[in-house]
Amino acid sequence: MKKKLLGFTVFCSLLLASLFSFGQATDKVDMAEAMRSNGKIYVVVAVVAIIFIGLVIFLITIDRKVKKLEKQMEE
Repeated sequence: MKKKLLGFTVFCSLLLASLFSFGQATDKVDMAEAMRSNGKIYVVVAVVAIIFIGLVIFLITIDRKVKKLEKQMEE
């Protein structure tokens, strides 16, 4: 379990590092600039983070249930 969690953590950190490199573009998007100036971009980031965290929690609970069922099947 610890190896899986460590692997998942490393994968997520590498994924986020690669996403930051795409944010270095010099072209400015009007909608993004407007949202940033109004402070609404933080709301968007918060909603995306909540959805991502919810999906991770959902997948962890599903994994635990499947492991429990597999253990019952072996007995």
